[in-house]
Amino acid sequence: MLRAGVVGLGRGQFYVNLFTKLPETELVAICARDEERAADVAERYGVSNVYLDYESFLDAGLDFVVVASPPEFHVPYSVAALERGIHVLCEIPAANSLEECQQLAEAAQSSAGKYMMAENCIYWAFIEAWREMVSQGKIGRIIYAEAEYIHSIPGLMRTPDGQPTWRAFLPPIYYCTHSLGPLLSLSGDRCVTAVGMHTGSNVDPEFGTIDMEVGLFRTEQGAIIKILTGFSLARRAGFHYYSVYGSKGCLETTRGTQHPFGTTLADFDEIPHLPDMMQLPLPCARPGLPAWASGHGGADYTMAQAFVQCLLEDTPPPIDVYRALDFSVPGLMADISAE
Repeated sequence: MLRAGVVGLGRGQFYVNLFTKLPETELVAICARDEERAADVAERYGVSNVYLDYESFLDAGLDFVVVASPPEFHVPYSVAALERGIHVLCEIPAANSLEECQQLAEAAQSSAGKYMMAENCIYWAFIEAWREMVSQGKIGRIIYAEAEYIHSIPGLMRTPDGQPTWRAFLPPIYYCTHSLGPLLSLSGDRCVTAVGMHTGSNVDPEFGTIDMEVGLFRTEQGAIIKILTGFSLARRAGFHYYSVYGSKGCLETTRGTQHPFGTTLADFDEIPHLPDMMQLPLPCARPGLPAWASGHGGADYTMAQAFVQCLLEDTPPPIDVYRALDFSVPGLMADISAE
C-alpha cells in the first residue's frame, strides 16, 4: 500500500478524500499553514499526522506527496520532495516562471521519484473518446482548435477579511492547462510559438487583476490553437468549451454551464449527406465509477488512479515533467507576449 501525504488543504481536500478511499493508498499525513484548517481536516478524515512545516512533513515516511498549495509553492515543494526520492503529484500550473521550469525538469531528471502534473481535464471521458476518434482518422489532421475556460470566482480572489489571494495576481493564461492539455493530448502535439494579449484590469482593478487573457499558439504539427481564460468577469455559470477542426471533420462541445458535457457535436466527411452536426452522447465521467468519485466529472478519480497505477507498475507517469511543461510553458510565454 502506498503511503500518501497532501500539502495544501484548499484544493487538497479533494485528494485527502480520494487517497483515504482508494484501496491502494493510505493517507498518513497532511500539511498546511492554516493550523485551524489542518486540525479540522485531520479530525474529519481521521489523519493522525498533521504538520505546519513542509520539511518535517516530508519526514513522515511518505511514498508520494500531493502538492495542492498555491502556485508559488508548486516548484519548491515538488523539488524538495523529488530530492528525497519521494514521488510527486502536483497541481497546475507546473511552474510560475521559465527559471522554475528548468529547476523542475532538472529535479525530475535526477530523482528516483516520479513527477506527474495533476491535469485532470484530459481524463474526461469525452476527451478520451475524441482522442480515439482522432487516432482513427475520423477528422483527419488537426489544423485548428480552440478552447475557453471562463469561471467567475470573485469569492476566491480575497480572504474573508478582504486580503487578496494568489488568484488576484495570477495571469489567467497561466491556467491554460485545463484547455491546452486536452487539445494537445488529442494527437500528442506541442506548441512551438506563442502570442498573447489581455484586456487589462477593468472588472476588479484594486490589485490589477487581469479580466481575460488569450493565447494564440502554433504547434509542432502545424496546427493553430487559441485559448481564452478569465476568472474575474461576471459570467455565470462558469464553463469549459472545446472545438477542433480537422482536414476531414470537426468536433466541439456545447456551451452552457461549467460542466455541460454530455453532448459532442461532430461532423465527419466519411458520412455522406449529413444535413447538420451529429450529436454524440459523450459525458465527462466513465460509467461505473464509485458514487464518491464525482469530483470534476470523475476526472479527479481517474487521474488519481492513473498516477497510483504508474507507481505500482513502475511505468512512466501519464503526464511526466516534459509533458507538464508542454502544457504549462505556452501560458507563461503568452503572458510575456501580452505584457
